[in-house]
Amino acid sequence: MKAIYLDCFAGISGNMFLGAMLQAGVPQAYLEKELQKLPMADEFALEVREVMQKGIHALYVDVKMTAADPVHHDHHDHHDHHHEHHHVHRTMKDIRNILEESTLSMAVKQQALAIFTEIARAEGKVHGKPVDEVAFHEVGAVDSIVDIVGAAICLDYLEVERVFVSKLTTGSGFVQCAHGMMPVPAPAVAELLLGWQTETGLEKKELVTPTGAGIVRALGTYSEGLPKGFVASGIGYGAGSHELDMPNVLRLYFGEYNGVTESRLVILEANIDDMNPQIYGYLYERLLAAGALDVWTTPIFMKKNRPAQTLSVLLEEDKKQVCAGIIFAETTSIGLRVMPVGERLEAARHMARVETKYGLVNCKVSAWQGQLCSVSPEYEDCRRLAQEQHIPLKNVQQEALRVINDRLGN
Repeated sequence: MKAIYLDCFAGISGNMFLGAMLQAGVPQAYLEKELQKLPMADEFALEVREVMQKGIHALYVDVKMTAADPVHHDHHDHHDHHHEHHHVHRTMKDIRNILEESTLSMAVKQQALAIFTEIARAEGKVHGKPVDEVAFHEVGAVDSIVDIVGAAICLDYLEVERVFVSKLTTGSGFVQCAHGMMPVPAPAVAELLLGWQTETGLEKKELVTPTGAGIVRALGTYSEGLPKGFVASGIGYGAGSHELDMPNVLRLYFGEYNGVTESRLVILEANIDDMNPQIYGYLYERLLAAGALDVWTTPIFMKKNRPAQTLSVLLEEDKKQVCAGIIFAETTSIGLRVMPVGERLEAARHMARVETKYGLVNCKVSAWQGQLCSVSPEYEDCRRLAQEQHIPLKNVQQEALRVINDRLGN
């Protein structure tokens, strides 16, 4: 499977991540075209330039505010980043609406939402507010929205399925935030990095921003060095804005990962017989955004022959507390069963893009022990093309299958 390894010796921010992904192979034109699918695309323009950081050639990504934005502001996410922004602050609810109104692929929306949700949860805990009511002083700013959505676009383009991350160098000292001077790492960043391997380093600056920490928290798996089974095929460098004693870059390795995942899996389960069924769709979205690997319900009958549903959530053990909290908050359940998964066999899979007569469709191609076992067009891509062109959904699905099977020689 495609994977990346983030070497964060100088920390990580959203624009550093974008710069590294662009240098690793994502076309700038593609990123800009996809970002235009956001409903607030008239508020910004992307500027990418080549820079030298202590002799290392890197890309620096800047988000320039256009006239449509009420206050012009130059983007310096790392390490000056978003603390001094004066844009209208957006809440988590606003950001969810932006994603829903966009024409981005479902995969990109879900990955971006997962990052936003982690940051909102951290901000909410720090400020004592519900997640949906958190007003993002930093992440609600246009440049941070671009960074996070852009990160999801780049990961989707390179078909990345695993994100490995090194120990994080956070920096030290104090930074000016919307609420005044704060210690480094800032409170929300400190919350996001709980349980992660960190070190302060020698720089008296903020090296890990909320956006960077959110990407790591939502998507990353810690690895002290390049993971066993990871074969790098390319490296990209994304630059930050400060002059440091060391190269102020994020180093990103891109390649194939053929190792064995060591994470422990569990299933959370609850029987529910007294809940409005409309809630399940929203619940699924929240659990998947929080990192659940799969969510499903099974019709059952309980005592006195009452019809009910068994809610089952498959997840990595380190997501157990977060997902349990969502279930208790959103459902009528007051108890959960936790069952360890002894073993999980996974077919190797990758995403292949095919150009059909109706448009571009992503197809999931899976193999077991070297033999092709499944080919499946992505439903959301097919649905979007069917709606746009007023044709039956099955026509798009069948055409995508025909094209991918021809390519694979099936």
